[in-house]
Amino acid sequence: MKLHMQMLIAIGLGLKRNWHIFLGLILGIFTGVWLHSNPNPLITNILYFVGQLFIRFIQMVVIPLVISAIVIGITSIGDSKQLSKLGIKMIGYYTFLTVVSVALGTGLALTFKPGLGAASYINMDTAMSIQSQVSASIEAHRDNFLNMVLNVIPHNPLSAIVSGDMVPIIVFAVIFALALAKVGEINRPFVSFFESIFAATMKITDWIMILAAPGVFALTAVSVSAFGVDIFMTISKYLGVLTLGFAIQLFVIYPIFLRIFSKVPVLMLYAAIAEAMMVAFGTASSSATLPLTIACCEKRGISHKVTSFVIPLGATLNMDGTALLQVVAVMFLAQAYGVTLTIPLILQIGVLAIIASSTSAGIPGAGLITIALVLNGIGLNPDQLVAGFAFLFTIERITDMMRTLVNVTSDAVVAATIADNENEINYDLLNNPDEYNEVIE
Repeated sequence: MKLHMQMLIAIGLGLKRNWHIFLGLILGIFTGVWLHSNPNPLITNILYFVGQLFIRFIQMVVIPLVISAIVIGITSIGDSKQLSKLGIKMIGYYTFLTVVSVALGTGLALTFKPGLGAASYINMDTAMSIQSQVSASIEAHRDNFLNMVLNVIPHNPLSAIVSGDMVPIIVFAVIFALALAKVGEINRPFVSFFESIFAATMKITDWIMILAAPGVFALTAVSVSAFGVDIFMTISKYLGVLTLGFAIQLFVIYPIFLRIFSKVPVLMLYAAIAEAMMVAFGTASSSATLPLTIACCEKRGISHKVTSFVIPLGATLNMDGTALLQVVAVMFLAQAYGVTLTIPLILQIGVLAIIASSTSAGIPGAGLITIALVLNGIGLNPDQLVAGFAFLFTIERITDMMRTLVNVTSDAVVAATIADNENEINYDLLNNPDEYNEVIE
């Protein structure tokens, strides 16, 4: 049996175990198509409320979960040499996957040229409605690489926590945890405090997952109702290139990566994280999916030491799905407007996409906002930039859902690889779905 078919079967095992979430996803698509043809503001508002309620509950636990997970993960490693080893591996694996994704997106965009003739699809009237949003984003990213570096260091950690700015929060948490690891046994009361917070937030996550099926249903229905199915015919080539790229990442790149760098069976890993993959697709937010990603990995065989260190950082910094989306989107617009894609310009787009994806928040729409950093360097004038963004925003929800699924899967792949390298994975549990600890207890 071919590998991709085996992986689909493995995912199917996860779907069977979590049929209620999958059913919510499918029903959400059909309901969204019906609402697009038969608009009903009351039903749409109710669905929007249910979906946002689910996301708000998850977002409620993200910050305490991230901080406590990082503190526990780093202090549990203790040995600075081992910590450096894990950190170097994590950064190396994440960087490798992001570079491969950028190369894949570039190759697909140059091969299929989805932007040729697409300028006629861009609605200038719609473009004007989001001009202020795009202009602000461009201005924020203009010639500010040094400022981007400075902004990852919080001048006030409490302010970063209040505003939910995840990158500065993670930087502070890592530095603070490193200091705790260095002071020795005197850190025990404080570490115990964070262990309690982590346990409590994971229990809250168990409770929140009771709302997973209705939440995913509502979010999917509202998203599909906004654009219906006609938009797929209009920009089928662009969506087709993105879908092909994401599929290659899921069914070719990640399996090869696991085969080369570990002995983790991709079939069982995908089955183990099926819940997280579905919720990632439904919410289009890797940050919102973070508690579930951690729960799936820890309860199916990957050690807490690795999971609590690798996955929170990956959910914010590892965005290879976003990088592929940005490269394809930028080259799509360049082709639509007739911008000559020279080799230096292609390399520039790739480098900027790597930088932009690593600064992209794990929330819906963030990937498109940071595309401004990339587009600003390829010669599109402001009117073209705004028009192009309007077109991309028309379909951003469905592309966000796909790229988030890839981002979350990538985090789990890297965590499993590092756990295998460090002998921190329980293969008896990972390879035996019948013995899995359920996310909802």
